[in-house]
Amino acid sequence: MIQYILECIAFQLVFLVIYDFFLKRETFFQWNRVYLLATFAASLALPWVKIEAFKNEAPVLLGYSEYLWNLQPTAIVGVGTAPAAMEITWLIVLFFIGCGMAVIAFVVKLWRLRTLKLTGKVQVYRDHRRILIPQSNVAFSFLKSIFLGENFSRKETESIVAHEMVHIRQWHTLDLLFFEVVRIVFWFNPLVYVYQNRLTELHEFIADAQVPKQELQEHCEMLLSQAFEVRNFSFINPFFKSTLIKKRIVMLQKSKSKKIWQLKYLVLVPLVLGMLFYTSCESEANSKENMEATSLKSNMVPFSEVDAVPIFPGCENSEDKRACFNQKIMEHISKNFNYPEEALEQNIEGRVSVMFTINSEGSIVNIEKRGPHPLLEEEVERIISKLPKMEPGLKDGKTVNIPYSIPVVFQLDGTSAQTIRAKKSLESNAVPFGEVDAVPIFPGCENASDTRACFNEKIMRHIGKNFSYPQEAQDKGIEGRVSALFTISKEGNVENIAMRGPDKLLEDEVERILKRLPVMKPGKNKGEEVAVAYSVPVTFKLKDTNEEEASNEIEDFLQVTGALAVDDGSNVFKGKVMDSEFMGIPGVNIMVAGSNMAVISEFDGQFSVEASEGQIIEFRYEGLPTKRIKVSGY
Repeated sequence: MIQYILECIAFQLVFLVIYDFFLKRETFFQWNRVYLLATFAASLALPWVKIEAFKNEAPVLLGYSEYLWNLQPTAIVGVGTAPAAMEITWLIVLFFIGCGMAVIAFVVKLWRLRTLKLTGKVQVYRDHRRILIPQSNVAFSFLKSIFLGENFSRKETESIVAHEMVHIRQWHTLDLLFFEVVRIVFWFNPLVYVYQNRLTELHEFIADAQVPKQELQEHCEMLLSQAFEVRNFSFINPFFKSTLIKKRIVMLQKSKSKKIWQLKYLVLVPLVLGMLFYTSCESEANSKENMEATSLKSNMVPFSEVDAVPIFPGCENSEDKRACFNQKIMEHISKNFNYPEEALEQNIEGRVSVMFTINSEGSIVNIEKRGPHPLLEEEVERIISKLPKMEPGLKDGKTVNIPYSIPVVFQLDGTSAQTIRAKKSLESNAVPFGEVDAVPIFPGCENASDTRACFNEKIMRHIGKNFSYPQEAQDKGIEGRVSALFTISKEGNVENIAMRGPDKLLEDEVERILKRLPVMKPGKNKGEEVAVAYSVPVTFKLKDTNEEEASNEIEDFLQVTGALAVDDGSNVFKGKVMDSEFMGIPGVNIMVAGSNMAVISEFDGQFSVEASEGQIIEFRYEGLPTKRIKVSGY
């Protein structure tokens, strides 16, 4: 963005220099008006324009060999999570403070104009409004209104009105309002104010050009004779303005420019082409990179062949610095990993191979990526660019450039991004089944004494009645438990179905079963109808021919890992709930005994609940024994 701003200012400066030295003194006032408006708009647009024909991108001289690309350690797997919040810098704060002050200044000017209008007497004519200001020599126009003091003679009034009508008919106020709005965003750019000043004087030249030749002398005398009372508005067309009087009189006496001088405007053609060439050409931007790449290539030693590997901060006293380096790299990637939100929405996943060089100064340079999508590649580059400076590696006692490669795998936690979004919907809107005051009423449970137990029983019957083991899964020997999580909405419909299981064939079957659930009477919490989150496991078990093995099968159970932490001043127990195979379980009802705190576990089994040392946390999941743990200290 800073480069864009600098390019805009540079282009505006060039256009203004051309105007002041070649065009300003000519009497082609309408052409000059178009020039000022068009060149300012062009200065904002040109930095974004890239013409393929003008591109001259220099090739990167350093290309890592396939041998180096293949020297990759174990892949680091990153699971989709919510993106971090945008970092707010002091430059952004300063920018918005400036914009706010510019808006306030603009509003104050409008308010002063309105106050001036209220003090005057309004006369409505066919093509304009005239506001007569008592005891004043003010004279200016704004949109279709002419503000005029009552101290002028009749003849002076007619001359001023004729002048201001030119501004009104040609909508000069809109030109100035355009720059007034631009000043709000580009308040820091002095050339915006110069553009507005040039346009203001040009408007006066255009209006003065309509004065008949026989009245030129009287018009000049009137300009000189007035007290030059004018209001300080940057978006009005003032008749009397002391800083413009001399220029206007000089321009009134000037002979019309010859048409041949209109050829001066043709200078814009090579000028704009040169700017397009500059914005499209990338060779300059890459030249420094190429020089660095050439130096790197001439002094490069593979990581596996170096005598002393680069020392990652924290590995100075490690016995095996090579292993420590690899471990620290993996920890850095895991710590800074952030699954791009757009990639989540588009269900993009896959492996990104990244290679970079730790140069002879210990800095990270020449980052290159290979991956399935630019979104994932950009995230990996962001992570690698944050690596700290290290002690450089050595070969034969000399510091060398060392290439290092590592794969980063982006893997969606669940069968698709749709599943992740369903999880988010459950977290933000639904009340856990174990916490809700009145559970949803399953058809047939209207008169049950225990509607909660009846609901659970009806769900199990529905699953058993509609269960069908997919033949393809049986043929492939696929079995296991599918954890399902869904919401009974405020309308009683089953929504946001999310599953987690060993294979998509089993997950699809569970989804089919749950979609056949009937419409229910919605649950209530604190007297209001709410969406209720409910989880249920569905186990697919192939018939076991080995009876002895079946009898020795270990019963499934819940297990919890976690610790007490402080989050925003509150004690929070953060952890993960898993089954006996260490697989995270979604939708587990988690309640703190003796309090109203209750949550459900996320799709990967993660959870966070407010709790204090010594309190009991209870974990309930249909089909598995209830788990209770006591919160210990930090």
